Amino acid sequence: MALVLNEEQSMLRDSARGLISDKAPVAHLRKLRDAKDATGFSRDLWKTFAEMGFSGLLVPEEFGGSGLGCVEAGVVMEEIGRTLMPSPFLLTGVVAATALARGGNAAQKSEHLTKIAKGDLIASLAVDEGAKHRPLKTAMQAVRSGNGFKLKGTKAFVVDGHASDLLIVAARTAGESGDREGLTLFLVNPKSRSIEIERTAMVDAHNAARIVFNDAEVTADGVLGEVDQGGALLEGILNVGRAAVASEMVGVSEEAFMRTVTYLKERKQFGKPIGEFQALQHRAAHLYTEIEITKAAVMKALQALDSDVDKAGAAVAVAKAKAGSTATLAVQEAVQMHGGVGMTDAFDIGFFMKRARVCQELFGDAAYHADQLARLKNY
Repeated sequence: MALVLNEEQSMLRDSARGLISDKAPVAHLRKLRDAKDATGFSRDLWKTFAEMGFSGLLVPEEFGGSGLGCVEAGVVMEEIGRTLMPSPFLLTGVVAATALARGGNAAQKSEHLTKIAKGDLIASLAVDEGAKHRPLKTAMQAVRSGNGFKLKGTKAFVVDGHASDLLIVAARTAGESGDREGLTLFLVNPKSRSIEIERTAMVDAHNAARIVFNDAEVTADGVLGEVDQGGALLEGILNVGRAAVASEMVGVSEEAFMRTVTYLKERKQFGKPIGEFQALQHRAAHLYTEIEITKAAVMKALQALDSDVDKAGAAVAVAKAKAGSTATLAVQEAVQMHGGVGMTDAFDIGFFMKRARVCQELFGDAAYHADQLARLKNY
């Protein structure tokens, strides 16, 4: 399969680029940060996103969505990366929509997917419990109680958790931390009085939350998928999210590169543009090739997910690891080539460095995915 967009996907990219660049340039993020906005993203813009059909890209048509695939979601994520737009699209439109479409029963799909497509529901995934992404290290307990379960434990780095209407929570119903079996996913109402949510503003001016579950009750209807069998479902959901984050990092890398090239053409030193210096040309050329390689790896992962989610793990690991290392290179070169102004808050380029750092950690950094790839090769 060709690693390029087809005509329909190109039209989707142009539509997303037009909306996002117009309504959510980097200045939009800066304004939300400086105002210490309680939500951290624009709900009005999210509704506009839904009206354009973007929020329901991965929602099946029978529930009001477009029924498209991961390649299309990646196209939108890449455009989000270009302007650093704070949006619930990643966790709601990609991760939660995938979780419900793949693991939800008829009632759960009807109730939640329809709302996601309309932009009426914000959802998030609560998995990580430590400083690093280690889903198999889930230790949070879900103990049977009556016709349901009680959840007790703490989740960290829950993106959009402070603004969510629905939480998809991974908890252990059997086994011990580190076991592949015994995980179960739950649909939880974050408004429960037994749940404490602490908003945490991240370094990139986006938002996440630390959530404490104090014997939060979930009925049997809140189980997503099968009890004790949530590990495979969770891995598939995470892989879709990882490929989406990799797509965002492609957007971050390309925009940082383009801004840097423009600066190299405009900034003069010793009477000529610094872009004429061969050393800088070599560095720019190297970065360009790395970005192109990364774009191919990410496209391959997105296509693999659309073909068979359960067999796409290796392609996703390559894409997420490569996108993380390339984004790091892109923003470091951007800041260095901009010189002193690249380190100032008044200059937008620093925002790209901060976002790249957060995306690197989200759903596993390059080292994590290198380990994942080695593990997969051994099976």
